[in-house]
Amino acid sequence: MAHWMMKTEPGEFSFDDLLRDGKTTWDGVRNHQAKKNLAAMAIGDHVLIYHSVSDKEVVGLAEVIKTAYPDPTDPDQKWLVVDIKPLEKLKSPISLHTVKQTPTLAEIPLVKQSRLSVMPLPAEAFNLLLEMGGIAPARK
Repeated sequence: MAHWMMKTEPGEFSFDDLLRDGKTTWDGVRNHQAKKNLAAMAIGDHVLIYHSVSDKEVVGLAEVIKTAYPDPTDPDQKWLVVDIKPLEKLKSPISLHTVKQTPTLAEIPLVKQSRLSVMPLPAEAFNLLLEMGGIAPARK
C-alpha cells in the first residue's frame, strides 16, 4: 500500500464535506506531476487530507476506492481523477508550521514542493503524521 497527501481548499471542499458525503471524486487536478501521482494510486491506498490556503493543516484520513479514470470536468479528457472515501478525522489537526518544525518531515513534498496538490508520502512520514494527529498508525 502506498501513502499519499491531497490538498484542498476548505472553502471549496473540506474534509467535513467528505465526511458528510461519504465519498467523492477528486477532480480538478491540473498539474502533470499530480496527474502521475493520481495514476499511481491503488484501491486501498491511504490519503491524508490537507486544508490549504486558510487553515494550512492536515485534517483527515481517507482511502482510495476507485483508481484513476478521465476527469469528467475536463472536456479534453487529458486529466485524471480518483474516488476516495473518508476514514477518520484527525483528533488533532497538524499545522504546516508544526510539519516544518518536525525534522523527520523536513523532506516531504508538502515542505519541498508546496504547490503540488497530490503527493506521495514515505511510510515513516505518513505514520508519524497519523500519530501526531492522534490516530494509531497500524492500519491496513
